[in-house]
Amino acid sequence: FQMFWPLMHVDETQYPELITPDSPSQRVAGEPLPGFSQLRHTSRMLSLNDVFSRQELEAWAKRVQKLAPSHKPEYFADVKMDGLAVALVYENGKFVLGATRGDGEIGENVTQNLKTIEAIPLILRRPEERELKRIGLSGESIKKLYQAIDHGRLETRGEVIMPNKVFQDLNQQYKKQGRPLLANPRNAAAGSIRQLDSRLTAERKLDCYIYSLATDLGLTYHEQEHKLAQLLGFKMLKQNKYCKNLAEAIKFHDYWEKNRTKTPFECDGVVVVVNDLVLWPKLGIVGKGPRYMVAYKFAAIQATTKVEDVIWQVGRTGALTPIARLTPVKVYGATVSRATLHNLDEIRRLGLKIGDTVIIERAGDVIPKVIKVLPNLRSGEEKKIK
Repeated sequence: FQMFWPLMHVDETQYPELITPDSPSQRVAGEPLPGFSQLRHTSRMLSLNDVFSRQELEAWAKRVQKLAPSHKPEYFADVKMDGLAVALVYENGKFVLGATRGDGEIGENVTQNLKTIEAIPLILRRPEERELKRIGLSGESIKKLYQAIDHGRLETRGEVIMPNKVFQDLNQQYKKQGRPLLANPRNAAAGSIRQLDSRLTAERKLDCYIYSLATDLGLTYHEQEHKLAQLLGFKMLKQNKYCKNLAEAIKFHDYWEKNRTKTPFECDGVVVVVNDLVLWPKLGIVGKGPRYMVAYKFAAIQATTKVEDVIWQVGRTGALTPIARLTPVKVYGATVSRATLHNLDEIRRLGLKIGDTVIIERAGDVIPKVIKVLPNLRSGEEKKIK
């Protein structure tokens, strides 16, 4: 033990030729970046069109059926994570580039920050042929995959999130240290990825799940993309499910709407995807969203609390935005103490006064807003907002 002990503490700076691409030292850079460069995506990172009811989802499914009348659609349902979409590029099996979605065409190069996330492999795992056949890959698809891993380029798309427990633990830590608290897990994840110092990103303990492969490997079903991503070393949501018809997809949505607190992250709906990849080019894209998938959002979450004060924020253009300071209330696992009031016209429309009991709502689990005043609960001590 004494003879080998010195060899167990080799400094990579002394022997740089021994550094491997997947070394832990490659996950965090030493010096902060001066800024983020922009890059153009090899293929567009699309946004999703939303539906908010069973009737809207069924109308979407009918449009799909009309465009592909000879096919009996089957679906794959993804729990919709509330995080930050990213593109991950691998060359010769090594992680070389990571970017935010941006406007869908151009994103920001955040490679160094994404390297701090343990769930993102720095080197792809090379699956065995028997594993690939087990998930339904053909000989040609297997050949394309090995070519991409060994001597080519492979791109995946996924979501960076901050787990709820990490969010809660960090806020407890920041409160003790007197540091500003994180607003919510989604904003915390997005803000962490855009830190110029990757050491701060690493402190946030982010997670990442892959939901598609942007490289054409000749796969048949969207479900195969998830299973292949897992074989390559990525994390896949165990909650996601193949649905043989729309009724099963609706049942899946309804279950997770009632049980959303059972997920370790914030989710705001279910993505219903046409499972047959052959149909995707035929269904095409409308606007910024594809026709072959849709986000079936969960109903907004409401809570009752009291408006303690109204503060006015001044924007860069000089515009004043009123913010309601609330008696803290739990809404879907998060403590809410502020809500947007938009402008003075909205305050007048609501008939809001300081001291009022109000109903707040988080629609899609974003910044809460005051949607209704309960004037019958007034004590007479409420004050007009000036």
